[in-house]
Amino acid sequence: MAKLKVINKNGVNVRVLEQIHSKENNTSILEDLIFKFEKFPGGEILITSTSLLLNWAKAKSAWGLTFGLACCAIELMATYGPEFDAERIGSILRATPRQADLMIVAGTVTIKMAPRLKRLYEQMPNPKWVIAMGSCAISGDHYRNVYSVVPGVDQVVPVDVYVPGCPPTPDALLNGIMKLAEKIELEYKQRRSKIENKDKKNLDI
Repeated sequence: MAKLKVINKNGVNVRVLEQIHSKENNTSILEDLIFKFEKFPGGEILITSTSLLLNWAKAKSAWGLTFGLACCAIELMATYGPEFDAERIGSILRATPRQADLMIVAGTVTIKMAPRLKRLYEQMPNPKWVIAMGSCAISGDHYRNVYSVVPGVDQVVPVDVYVPGCPPTPDALLNGIMKLAEKIELEYKQRRSKIENKDKKNLDI
C-alpha cells in the first residue's frame, strides 16, 4: 500500500510515493497468491488460481481508457505527464477499450455522449472499473439541471471510485487510482477466503 507525500527539497515541493508497511500488509507476493500448500513424499505442491493471480496483477497495473469531456481532462493529462507521472504506480493509458480495464470519465456527460460512453465501456474486457473524475462526472454539478446533461455518470455505467473537485488536482486522481487498487486487492482477498471456506466445507463432507 502507498500514499502520496509532499516533501520540501531545496525550497521545492516534491511529490513522492511513500510505502506504508503494516503487519497486515507485510506479506510476500507468494503468500498473497497461494491459498494451499501441500507436502507429499518426494516434494511439495503450491496451489493458486488464475483469477487470484490476474486480480493481483490488475490491482498493481490498471490500464486506463481516457474519456476527457471538459476541463477535468486537463488535470487528467497533467496526472499522466512528467511531473506527476501516474505510470510509476502502474497506471498506463491505452488508446483502445480492448486493452483497458479502467475508464476515467473526466467532465460533463451529455445525453448524446452517454450511448457512446456506454458502448466503449461494454467493449472493455472483464473485470473492469470506472473512476468518475470531477463534480460534473459525479453529479452534473453546475449543469445538473440543464436539459442535455446526465446528472452523474453512474446513471450510464457503474462507478467504483469518485474523485470530487472542480477540477480535482492530479494528486487527488492519483489517490483515487490507489484507492481503486485497494478495492481490487480486497476483492481478490475476499474471493480467496471464499475458496478456502469452500475447500474446508468439502473436506468436512
